[in-house]
Amino acid sequence: MSRAKDYWQAKSKTLAIEGRAFIDGHYVDAASGKTFSTTNPATGEVIAEIAECDVTDVNRAVQIARERFNSGVWSKQSPTYRKNVLLNLAQQIQEHLEELALLESLDMGKPVEVSFTYEMPEVVAYVRWIAEAIDKLYDEVAPTGAGDLALIRREALGVVAAVVPWNFPLDMAIWKCLPALAMGNSVILKPAEQSPLTAIKLAQLMKSAGIPDGVFNVVTGFGETVGAPMGLHMDVDCLAFTGSTEVGKYFLGYSAQSNMKQVWLECGGKSPNIVFADAENLDQAAEFAARVFYNQGEVCSSPTRLLVEESIYEAFLQKVIRCAEAYEPRDPLDPSSLMGALVEDVHTARVMRLVEIGKREAKLVYGGEQVQIGASKNFVRPTIFANVNNAMQIAREEVFGPVLCVIPFKTESDAIEIANDSIYGLMASVFTSNLSRAHRVAEALKSGTVAVNSVDMVSPLVPFGGVKQSGIGRDNSLHAFDKYSSLKTTWIKY
Repeated sequence: MSRAKDYWQAKSKTLAIEGRAFIDGHYVDAASGKTFSTTNPATGEVIAEIAECDVTDVNRAVQIARERFNSGVWSKQSPTYRKNVLLNLAQQIQEHLEELALLESLDMGKPVEVSFTYEMPEVVAYVRWIAEAIDKLYDEVAPTGAGDLALIRREALGVVAAVVPWNFPLDMAIWKCLPALAMGNSVILKPAEQSPLTAIKLAQLMKSAGIPDGVFNVVTGFGETVGAPMGLHMDVDCLAFTGSTEVGKYFLGYSAQSNMKQVWLECGGKSPNIVFADAENLDQAAEFAARVFYNQGEVCSSPTRLLVEESIYEAFLQKVIRCAEAYEPRDPLDPSSLMGALVEDVHTARVMRLVEIGKREAKLVYGGEQVQIGASKNFVRPTIFANVNNAMQIAREEVFGPVLCVIPFKTESDAIEIANDSIYGLMASVFTSNLSRAHRVAEALKSGTVAVNSVDMVSPLVPFGGVKQSGIGRDNSLHAFDKYSSLKTTWIKY
């Protein structure tokens, strides 16, 4: 049920916001005593002071996490025990749905009603799915000859570090941490400095659910002083990261410089959305195309390159423009808002720099302006560029804002060539009513996921991740457990 704007505004004033790190089951200040401010991008107001941790805090968290892992207080518990604790966590999140949605909206600018209605319930569903999967993961017996018995078992890795982005703060924290915990690992979470509040709250909910002290820790701070020490730490067994391709490469380097820890990356994207003239419902296809503006366009898998067959190009472009009108930015606490503020001033400036480049490269047909709402200038109108070609900077660089590039194509082979001409390969979409074409194009696209007659499909049941410079490994589904476990063979001769 939708809440009124006055309701969200009143509730925001009653929040008891925690800003400390969470180590060994307790909220703690940074060892240095330093803090930094987290700011509401929609108003410019400081929300809270956050513990500015550094290598000292990372070392303490890793030491505690290792001790708890070795003790077996979590790692040696039965799968059913861990399942029940994580089901408790799902219930804890369900009971704090409004608070979590509001914290996320205040912290990074997304519409609160979208977060409350769609994203937070999806978090609960994901936690329940992972929890229920724990005691359905069977070990294996290899088909060896007589007199041999080869047992293949999954084992937890030990200490897992998770570094997550600011665009879906709680979602991404859950995607990384839940499978790792489910396998019996200890976890250290570093939230993005722009949006740490739901991660800090999650720590309390983890403890309330029954996660033992020290098994789940949250270390707040900056990439250089917390993220890098995690990547370089000799006693971290695995690091999972979602963020930019540039930073993902740093973590690969940190692994090589330290203990060759496993590194799993979900990085950038410039996802193609191919619309053929034979698409069954072009009005619906246009609505899907406009979903590029969801979450202010701050989505790694967003369909930012719209490839449209020449015979319908102009008519379809007009349909998309009409659909974009629904995404005009508003106050994130307004329940009618579908698009809020960009996450911070620095990011807004970067997006507008690329918009200005786009104005020189292509034809601006909608939006393109930075607007002020209240005291904040972190609002950007949905922006559409037409007559784009794949050599342009706006067609190749990940903008991570509400910007859509519309590219014409002549033939199916042209569309495939344009779509694959990218360093990224996270998500792709194809709109067609031709079943053979759907299979043929999906097979030819170099992408971790191809959605047919839809965009950006995500579910806990289905693997999510990319190829090329979009990343390594998969979140979601049973395959997510592969990242946080190793296979041990015990070979018995009898």
